Amino acid sequence: MLRPRRRIIKKPRRNHNLANVEEISPVARKYWLQRYSLFSLYNKGIQMDEEGWYSVTPEAIAIRQARRCAGKVVIDGFTGVGGNAIQFARMHCKVVAIDIDPLKIELAINNAKIYGVESRIHFVVGDFLQQASSLKADVVFLSPPWGGPSYKNVKKFTLDLLKPKDGYSIFQIIRKITRNIIMFLPRNVDLLQVKELAWLSYPPLPLELKLEINLRIYLLLMAMIQIEENYVQNNLKGITAYFGNTARASRLR
Repeated sequence: MLRPRRRIIKKPRRNHNLANVEEISPVARKYWLQRYSLFSLYNKGIQMDEEGWYSVTPEAIAIRQARRCAGKVVIDGFTGVGGNAIQFARMHCKVVAIDIDPLKIELAINNAKIYGVESRIHFVVGDFLQQASSLKADVVFLSPPWGGPSYKNVKKFTLDLLKPKDGYSIFQIIRKITRNIIMFLPRNVDLLQVKELAWLSYPPLPLELKLEINLRIYLLLMAMIQIEENYVQNNLKGITAYFGNTARASRLR
């Protein structure tokens, strides 16, 4: 006598990451769909607050930025949930990661542990711009707040829209630490204004020197700057501006 085959129905595993989407606002939900491009180890226990979803640097871009600084002392002035700090640490940098929000530092520490690099990062709760005068480093990395996802609604993002100060003021503060600066900026940033920052990197020419050396050649030699468009899956995500030796690093590799 033939027995009827028993059909075994396996219960699908609950996806704990998927459950998190119910806790995310509609604004951040589309970024949740890109979670593995933000952190490749997302399902290992990565933690984010809402702002982190739309402000963290995509991992592929953070890796590219970090390669310019291998083995250096790097300050990440607006570290958020730690995306960039983690990649700098993975490139054997000594990292000082600063954020004014204690919750973000707590999340960043957790995320650094997921990647096994927490011992290479010194986390600080504080206002980077107020602490800048007492800091020293080979490189400063900054991705100042862009004002949330609404930055996309601006046809041309000018540097005065950066937070908590305008881009010129922020740059003037960090150049007192080092001239080796990396800034991650919106994809619609005014590139002419970004290039103007190079003028702030070096002191003005003495009058007698202007008479002897062509000013244009001087700027080409001294105002080291490189502007890079950053894509993820053929989508432009932002602009990275490299100043000083970080601009030169790509040419030396």
